[in-house]
Amino acid sequence: MPQDSKTSKRMGLAFFLNAGFTVIEIIGGILTGSIAIVADAIHDFGDTLSLGASWLLEKKSNKGATEKYPFGYKRFSLLGALLSGTVLISGSLYIFYEAGKRLLDPVSPHSDGMMWLAILGVLVNGFAALKLRHGEGLNSKMLSWHLLEDVLGWIAVLVVSIILQFNNIPILDPLLSIGITIYILFHVVKNLKKTLLILLESAPAGVDLDALKSKILNKPRVIDIQKMKLWSLDGKENAAMIHLLVENMEPEESDQLRSEIRKFLETEKISDSTLELNYEKS
Repeated sequence: MPQDSKTSKRMGLAFFLNAGFTVIEIIGGILTGSIAIVADAIHDFGDTLSLGASWLLEKKSNKGATEKYPFGYKRFSLLGALLSGTVLISGSLYIFYEAGKRLLDPVSPHSDGMMWLAILGVLVNGFAALKLRHGEGLNSKMLSWHLLEDVLGWIAVLVVSIILQFNNIPILDPLLSIGITIYILFHVVKNLKKTLLILLESAPAGVDLDALKSKILNKPRVIDIQKMKLWSLDGKENAAMIHLLVENMEPEESDQLRSEIRKFLETEKISDSTLELNYEKS
């Protein structure tokens, strides 16, 4: 079986595991009365949306550009990021509200149920993370690290549930939910900022524009850069539109210069480039 197909199947398995466990989490959180588990359920729901979007993107990523989508399907992942970010922020506000009520009027959750759900959470998220780590793509490897973060969250729930079995400190549950929610919001806001900057077509991060211009100007027979626009397609792959003033040359030489510049741009993480050569007036 091709490696791409294996990676897609692993991502599909992780998606269904995460989706199924999110349902169990929500029911378990309500039955145990643990706001911390409900907070993690909302986090996992956001993860499920991200996994689904990433899985869809992985299946579509090999499709080339079409008339409708001239840059292919790269930006589908940004829609997934916006959707999951919106869900996580809305859910986080709800958790803050519920946790605030619990702080004012503490309720003892069912620590036994919390403990068994936490053990299940560690096993399910750990298994999904390990499956994705065997994938070859950056997409699956990044998602595996995200799931490993979920494992750490469940370990925290497990520790609190064990403490509650020996000490009646009900305030620990809402405090843990607030801690989980703050952690979630920190990462969500950071990722949403990156997503919005890409959608607004800001200059891509990690590309030194001055150094890039200098290297292009050092190419033989290039006189000046008349226009240069750079933007990111999906946060990983970038595109450029460049107008150059060049010396007069034969068509074969123009094609060779374009080819050299495109190869250079690919080494600078610019996978899609449009080059226009304007010739010096004699």
